[in-house]
Parts: sequence; structure tokens; C-alpha cells
Amino acid sequence: METAKPARVKRPRDPRLDFFRGVGMVIILLAHIPGNSWTLWIPARFGFSDATEMFVFLSGMASAIAFGTTFDRHGTVALVARVAHRIWQIYWAHVAIFVTITAIMVTAGTRYDGVSYVASLNLMPFIKDPGHLLAALLALVYVPNYFDILPMYIVILALMPVMLLAERLHRGASFALMILLWLASQVGLTALPAEPWSDRPWFFNPFGWQLLFFTGFFLMRGSLPVPRPNPLLMLLSVVLVLASVPFAWGPFHQIHPFFGAAAADIGWLTQKTDFGLLRFVHFLALGYIAANVVGERGSRLRGRVVEVMKVVGQQSLAVFMTGMVVAQIIGIGLDLAGRSALDEVIGNLFGIGVLIAVAYLVRWFKASPWKA
Repeated sequence: METAKPARVKRPRDPRLDFFRGVGMVIILLAHIPGNSWTLWIPARFGFSDATEMFVFLSGMASAIAFGTTFDRHGTVALVARVAHRIWQIYWAHVAIFVTITAIMVTAGTRYDGVSYVASLNLMPFIKDPGHLLAALLALVYVPNYFDILPMYIVILALMPVMLLAERLHRGASFALMILLWLASQVGLTALPAEPWSDRPWFFNPFGWQLLFFTGFFLMRGSLPVPRPNPLLMLLSVVLVLASVPFAWGPFHQIHPFFGAAAADIGWLTQKTDFGLLRFVHFLALGYIAANVVGERGSRLRGRVVEVMKVVGQQSLAVFMTGMVVAQIIGIGLDLAGRSALDEVIGNLFGIGVLIAVAYLVRWFKASPWKA
């Protein structure tokens, strides 16, 4: 008599992944609001890494759960199909964001200082030659700075089947490929064109940033060992994070010229486009601290705020798209209101509220309540 196969148990979600992705979405919103004084207090002001690292690293971890499992259970063809489907979604999300924000900027007209909102995002070339640049936009060879995160993510996703096949050949092969691509980006071999009329590259070079994405990917997958709690390693991480503050925080540059000069000297290690080495080291130290502070598998993450941030993190693509659009609308609103301290409080809290509302709404739609 044939025995029944045991039911497949769904892997529980890691609360740390969802919570920190939610926090990252909020920080990215605040950072994208033009002229927002709240950005003086986001993590990017005090260290070499910022919310972009959170987004990329945690996306890698989430991808290990979704795509890595597909590869293990169903093979290469299923993996490629699922990756292609996700790339298709993100590609059209990128196009939709560009069209929507361009329409908003055109409608908003001119700022109080006489600068058009279209020009404030460097979109005048598109307005002057929409036919030619629309084709360039669709081909991802026209990538204005504000619209550069999702194209980076598309290329990194396309690398995923290559990395997993390399890992299947030999565990070290995938890590060697990660490092090789990162090194190539550091010497300018992998720059992608962002404008048809110039040699400006994509602001986020995916071949540099893939190092962080696949570090998170292979940590979650188990191919990289997860560092255990260690007092010495914790002390080293804290010292590294604190030591970076004088070279990243503006007021220190005003206190003594040494800090500003030193920050310029190490700029090639902290630059964002190709993902400088110190950004990687700083983020790993910060991540180690955060992972230990929240406890084993996020055991200390409790409370209503945590639950809300987890929902925001679970719907990261929809929330990110919303944040990109809402940030510009809030910036226009602040210009019209006069940008008082109260105006900024209202604008920032409104934006955070919109992200939360969208996250819960998307979760409700995904649950398909009409089927009940």
C-alpha cells in the first residue's frame, strides 16, 4: 500500500526581514521628499551606508526564500520563468512610475523660486524630445537619477539564475563571480549608459550592488554562515559604526577641516554608484548590531508599531512605488504651504500614513476576499 506523502510545511516568515524592510521603506520615503529637513536625521547622515543598502540586502534575503526555493524544488526552467515574471512586473512598475511622476511635475508647473518642477528632476530633455527618449526609456538607456533603483534591481534579478547555477557547480563559484563582478565595477568596466547624449552612467551600478544583494541572498539560503552572537565581534561592529560618524556627518567637517579632507580622500571607498567597500563593511557592521539587538529571529520585535512595519515590509514593491510618487506630491505641497516646521510634520506623517494604508490595502487585495 502506497503511503501518502507528508504535507509540505510552509516556511514561516522571518519577522526581522519584514520589519526592517518596512523601516527602510519609510526612510526611503523621507529621503525622497524634496527639501525635507527630516533627512538630516536619517541613518545616511551618520554613516557610509543608508536605506538603499537595507533595501538591496533585504531584497536579496527575501529572494532567497522565494526564488531559491523554486530552484531547489522545480529546477532551472521554473526559476528562469519566475525571475522573468518578476522582472516583467518591476519593468512596467518602473515605466509607470516615470510616466506618473512626469505627469505630476508637468501639471505642477513652476516652483516658488522660478524653477519648473520638471527641471528639478532633470526631466526637461524628455519633455523636449519625448519620442526619442521614450524609446530610450523603454530600452533602459535613459535612466534619470530619481528613477534608478528599479532598473538596478532588474539587472540583479537577471543575475540570479547565473549565481544559483554557479553555486550548483561549486559553492565557491558563486562567491568568486560576485567578487569578480564587484571588482569589475570598481575599475569602470561595467558602467551602463543613463543618457543617450552623454557618458553619464546609471547612478546605481547593478554589478557593484549585486555584492550586497547576493550576500543577503546566500546568508538566507544558508550558503554563507550567519555570524553568531559574539561580544568581541559586537564591540568591533560598534567601534566601526561610531568611527565612521566623523567622516560622514556634516557638522564634523565644520568643526575641523581634517574630517572633510579625510572624507574626500576615502571617497572612492564610500562612493554610492559602484558600491564602495566601506559602504559594504559599514552596513555589515550595522546589520550585525541590529540582528543582535532584536534577538534570536527577532524575538524582541513586539508591539503595534512593529506589526505595522512588518505589513509595510511585506508589500515592499507597492509601497516603494507609492512612496516615489507621494514624495514628490508632498514636496509640491510643502512648497505651496511655505515649508514651516509644522508643514513638514504634517507632510511627513501624511506620507508615512499613505504607505501604511497602501500596504494594508494591497494585503487585503492579495487575500482575494471576494473568493470567500
